[in-house]
Amino acid sequence: MSSDLAAFVRGLPKAELHLHLEGTLEPELKFRLAQRNGIELPEKSVDEVKQTYRFHDLTSFLRVYYPAMRVLQRPEDFHDLAFDYLTRAHAQGVRHVEMFFDPQAHTGRGVPFPAVVSGYRSAIARARRMLGISAELILCFLRDHSAEYAMATLLEALPYKDWIIGVGLDSDERGNPPSKFDAVFQRARAEGFLLTMHCDIDQQNSIEHIRQALEDIEVDRLDHGTNIVEDDRLVELAKSKGIALTCCPVSNSFVTAQMKSDEIVGLLNRGLTVTVNSDDPAYFGAYAADNYLALAEQAGLEIDQLAELAKNSFRASWITPARQDQFLREIDAYVAGNS
Repeated sequence: MSSDLAAFVRGLPKAELHLHLEGTLEPELKFRLAQRNGIELPEKSVDEVKQTYRFHDLTSFLRVYYPAMRVLQRPEDFHDLAFDYLTRAHAQGVRHVEMFFDPQAHTGRGVPFPAVVSGYRSAIARARRMLGISAELILCFLRDHSAEYAMATLLEALPYKDWIIGVGLDSDERGNPPSKFDAVFQRARAEGFLLTMHCDIDQQNSIEHIRQALEDIEVDRLDHGTNIVEDDRLVELAKSKGIALTCCPVSNSFVTAQMKSDEIVGLLNRGLTVTVNSDDPAYFGAYAADNYLALAEQAGLEIDQLAELAKNSFRASWITPARQDQFLREIDAYVAGNS
């Protein structure tokens, strides 16, 4: 891929809507936090950590992902994690980000909820002040735990409603359909949270899970979700309701033979609000602009298609219409100045 296109994509204003903060734990930061908190790691070098990043499906990824979080103990640890990510994202042209976090992965091992959310919040404030990048938090429930635990986590989050824009659902999807959490999501909506939900690629009952998310729970956005191409009725439903898909090409390529570029581009061409995101960039080795580049290379995308994906990222975001319009104008000006 040409260096000119790489530079264009890196500078293209974009939002990121599918990003797990815990998935931004780079090996160097992992070692630094372990030393700070007196934790001995089994790996003795950055290269050894990277050797553990070998996945062939969602389950094998999660077996590495969750144990790494034990280095996160105190508010300053969560601050450093989020600020490091926001600094990297800013360098890749990200202007706004809506970030998932998994409080149960921390409270379940004794870290207080306030330590998690206050650390992340302080990093957001610092990044806005120092870098000019804006960010919001999305609380995700772990779907391989009980609905009762998810409800308890939602209730624990209510004092921090002003810091959390929405709720989502992630982790191991097998045997954990959206319907399991229907009451939790209805309570979250009643409390004023926006709703999104992972429907991971090529899972058992993928189409039924997508249907439940769209029709029964009525989410505001759908994470991953490219298996929707298997049901034209659901494609048209998502299009009519303006439901955006937060796709992650590079992470897709770790768990399937192809990054789902045909599905992503096909849905874009059918008029759906498809977006490109990095998912867990420390584990998959690709941040936001890297994902745009990988998809462009795989699918042969043109400049206008890349610009449309960037515009979609703001259209699908939960910022105000006025800010959306501002960013869309910036993209037009950027493309015009680089054509």
